[in-house]
Amino acid sequence: MMYNLTIALPKGKLGEEALQVVAGAGLPTGGVETESRRLVFDFPAESVRYIICRPTDIPTYVDYGAADLGIVGKDTIVEAGADVFELVDLKFGHCRFVAAVPERVARQMERTGQDLTRFNHARVATKFPRVARDFFTRQGMQVEIVKLHGNIELAPRVGLAELIVDIVSTGRTLKENDLVAVADIFEATARLIANRVSYRMKHRALQEIVTNIRQVVGNGGNGHD
Repeated sequence: MMYNLTIALPKGKLGEEALQVVAGAGLPTGGVETESRRLVFDFPAESVRYIICRPTDIPTYVDYGAADLGIVGKDTIVEAGADVFELVDLKFGHCRFVAAVPERVARQMERTGQDLTRFNHARVATKFPRVARDFFTRQGMQVEIVKLHGNIELAPRVGLAELIVDIVSTGRTLKENDLVAVADIFEATARLIANRVSYRMKHRALQEIVTNIRQVVGNGGNGHD
């Protein structure tokens, strides 16, 4: 089938798993690599193009129509606040957002029966300011968000912040830095997303792909809002 589609795939390990899904759905993927320096892979016979992007950029490419479809983590979608259709939970790339504090503080909270409100008006270090701000707002708390781009586990140790909001998969990094999760925010997995205009204009082609991908991941499917 001629698809006339551009699909944004993430670099790295998430991209490798994304490739397996699209290949299983019957799309051409021969020679596509998400770790190479090459960023565009064209399949003229099927009118399919893949663009390889940083995961954090994929919601933007899809939102603005540079890509019709994209595969990216739910965590990235939420943080980007992009206006895209979320079509399928792909059930890989599992992680969760948590609020975490130094272990000694967690022990003290447990001893004294304190909860998260202890940190009202505290500083929170995170790479995900939107997620963090929304979470604490829902708790009725006011906090100061300190955005960092990496190694946020360092922030409580040097007094930059009282707690952090981050994504964890195994929890090993928290443990190695003497941090303990004190609140779960939400769980995230990789999702198939679509540009809203593309979903209307190329509905037949997209729906075929969505159906095939749902069969691949054994997913009855989500809504697209």
